[in-house]
Amino acid sequence: MKRTGSAVWNGGLKDGKGKLSTQSGTLKDTAYGFSSRFESGAGTNPEELIAAAHAGCFAMAFSAQLGGANITPASIEATAEVSLDKLDAGWTITASHLRVKAKAPGADRAAVEKAAEGAKANCPVSRLLNAKVTMDLAVET
Repeated sequence: MKRTGSAVWNGGLKDGKGKLSTQSGTLKDTAYGFSSRFESGAGTNPEELIAAAHAGCFAMAFSAQLGGANITPASIEATAEVSLDKLDAGWTITASHLRVKAKAPGADRAAVEKAAEGAKANCPVSRLLNAKVTMDLAVET
């Protein structure tokens, strides 16, 4: 399985404009630029797209891990916060922190926590990131 995303950039770093698109068409010529990446301007940026991808990947992996433990969650809410830091080598994504709320009525809390840890370690986006991945988990059983 392969998926593609594309970018077009016109102009210089600070005054230029870019467009991002995905193979599925969900993103089509979505604006991004210096101000949306390093300031608070309108548009998206690569780091928030990575954060969304990590949250989505984790939520699906967590559901799969729970299913393997015969637990069906009522809901999983995941938010990933990606850190972009200026290092000696340049701008680097250094961490992704997951904030997770799981509702699994009647489930054993320890089994839910074990499934969450397994998903954090093994979802494909977690494995892709060469960054520290941490997590806060709130479980309602």
